[in-house]
Amino acid sequence: MIVKNLKGKIGNILRDEFPTLKSRLPNLWTRSYYCETIGCISEETIEKYIENQKNV
Repeated sequence: MIVKNLKGKIGNILRDEFPTLKSRLPNLWTRSYYCETIGCISEETIEKYIENQKNV
């Protein structure tokens, strides 16, 4: 719930600051997010997650 609210607020701020986003991108974020403790995740894991988001 916290991440969803944060994404919503940031999306509103970005659309206010950059009005062209309203027409170019109907959704700024996907519904998912990734959470992992620092130190237990590799850069490769993060890159794989980002690449997989492009297919969602």
